[in-house]
Amino acid sequence: MIASKAQLRSSVPQIESTGWRRGAPVLAILLALGVVARAVPSARAQSFTVLHEFAGGRDGAEPPSGVIVNATGDLFGVTEEGGSFDYGTVFQLDPTGPETQLHSYLGGEGLEPEGGLLLDSAGNLYGTTLNGGMSEGGGCAHGCGTVFERDAAGNQSVLYAFTGKSDGGNPNAALLRDAAGNLYGTTWSGGIEYCYVYYGCGVIFKVNASNQETVLYSFTDGTDGKMPGGLVADAAGNLYGTTYDGGTYGLGCVFELDTAGTLIVLYSFPGGAGSSDPTGHLVMDSAGNLYGTTYSGFDSSGFGIVFKLDTAGNLTILHNFTSASDGEYPNSLVIDAAGNLYGVTLGGGTGSGCYYGSCGTVFELDTAGQKTVLHSFSGSDGQLPDGLTMDQSGDLYGTTLGGGKGSQCSYYHGCGVVFKLVP
Repeated sequence: MIASKAQLRSSVPQIESTGWRRGAPVLAILLALGVVARAVPSARAQSFTVLHEFAGGRDGAEPPSGVIVNATGDLFGVTEEGGSFDYGTVFQLDPTGPETQLHSYLGGEGLEPEGGLLLDSAGNLYGTTLNGGMSEGGGCAHGCGTVFERDAAGNQSVLYAFTGKSDGGNPNAALLRDAAGNLYGTTWSGGIEYCYVYYGCGVIFKVNASNQETVLYSFTDGTDGKMPGGLVADAAGNLYGTTYDGGTYGLGCVFELDTAGTLIVLYSFPGGAGSSDPTGHLVMDSAGNLYGTTYSGFDSSGFGIVFKLDTAGNLTILHNFTSASDGEYPNSLVIDAAGNLYGVTLGGGTGSGCYYGSCGTVFELDTAGQKTVLHSFSGSDGQLPDGLTMDQSGDLYGTTLGGGKGSQCSYYHGCGVVFKLVP
């Protein structure tokens, strides 16, 4: 157990509707991550549909983190690039109609949203931007990122702007929200220790309903890791996540931050047979087991794993990606009520001519450990899938960073798509 060097200034209250609970799923974290567990496996015919192809420019480009779905089936998401000022957008998509740009970012209100959106029961949207938020001269160019709200009436505001120093900087993961209106998240940089070119190694933060930020934990690049990803919470308010780097072996770890502010390293990735570099966010099942992915594989020939970490701290490799046809670099897991896992791989599959050579996949990993490729992207229907959502019917929605149309986005051979897959 590692005591936080940053003194916890307020305890973490019980997270209500913000995480997979130990015992039952809770709605708001599912909305935050775009996940709603289905109760009954689908018996419908499998189908794949491109719902929108981004064209670049004002339409937006490179949607980085999937979409969320409201009760009426409307989809909401962000693009990292494009919009009126080429700093990213918030968009809405009616599956049966056109895409609507709700907001274009410009400097002081944030730049380059990457972390996806959270939707509350009143229809308000919350998210983060990687950069921006303050005038020139701050700790980062154009600011070090923001936490923002877009209310149900369409008014967008900055709730907090990071300085990149002890308060953190460059948030790039989805937020959690509790019943009192407090928001929780992580930053990639900032904090109390110097890491590479960054001022710090990242923090876990809270922004309360009065828009005051509290650092709950600052990573040190020791056994506690550095560069944290997104969070998931249990019913008691304990927070769980991964760090991309650091830990005992310097290759990333899984951690818990309890309600007393103590950070506990649950598992450090050793490399080799234990893999390394966890990516994406964790998901939690009803028994409290955690599931996630890594960028590096079981051995030098591997392309990442799907893992399970049980409540006793034992890690099991559920699938090791070993070839392009199998998929490369998994990310963005969702879990249904039966315990089946769904995810995407940035590369791999049967498509060709894309950023990683092959174009990426959507896969299912069932409770028996059987892995099935549900869709291989071809490039014209998207490439580099990097976000996945499940609605209450069990339909999957996601985004790709590239592919589709949009000649302005030549780097990724297209500006990205929003897709729907009925598994």
